[in-house]
Amino acid sequence: MPLLVCATPIGNLDDVTLRVLDALRGADVVLCEDTRHTRTLLDRHDIDARTLSYHEHNEAARTAELLPRLEAGETIALVSDAGMPGISDPGARIVRAARDAGVEVTVLPGPSAVETALVASGLVGERYQFLGFLPRGAKPWPELVNVPWPSVAFESPQRLPATLRSLAEFDRDRAVAVCRELTKRFEEVVRGTAAELAARFVDAPKGEITLVIGGAASVRAVDEAVALAAVADLVEAGVPRRRAAELIARVSGVARNRLYRGSL
Repeated sequence: MPLLVCATPIGNLDDVTLRVLDALRGADVVLCEDTRHTRTLLDRHDIDARTLSYHEHNEAARTAELLPRLEAGETIALVSDAGMPGISDPGARIVRAARDAGVEVTVLPGPSAVETALVASGLVGERYQFLGFLPRGAKPWPELVNVPWPSVAFESPQRLPATLRSLAEFDRDRAVAVCRELTKRFEEVVRGTAAELAARFVDAPKGEITLVIGGAASVRAVDEAVALAAVADLVEAGVPRRRAAELIARVSGVARNRLYRGSL
């Protein structure tokens, strides 16, 4: 039987798929980052499942303990407190171990704080990068200076004011969105420049934070001009215009439709 990797709600408990609910009902055991947190979800949907803790402090030991049970035919469901296990949460270790042992692994997709924040921010494009949890010390701003697409990161509410001040000192005009308590009752998406948001969030807000950092506008403009010239060169060489736009979009990050229209 398989290891079932289940995405769970990032806030609103009704944002769970029917497949995930069926998996949780049918599993021999549900691995939880926090059993108390998962019990709230299970109770909300009247699921009486056996739970077992699986978190960063016992991940190695639990994997060694549970792999023989998977090989023996038990069905194990894996969840984190929110979102998809293995994405900035425990889970990757047991997935690797199961695959190496020839155990079937099935991923049941669902809510994502990264994609929800990206769309809500209005900064979405055809490409983005996920930074995970921002480091406590030096921030990765130099790595973003020439990145023309948006970046998404998780940050604690306590560190948010300092993070925004740091970003504003590095690039005060960079577009930023602070997405707080996504899908919950007090959801809030605040967008502005880094300097504007640093001035707004002087004190730590409440709730979970997902930060969306816009791409470098000046680099986008330069890249677009270079990309359009590359499309023109390919077209002149005999490559169909639509195909040329698609190829250059892949390597430049500039939208394919924009390149196609701009090259007409």
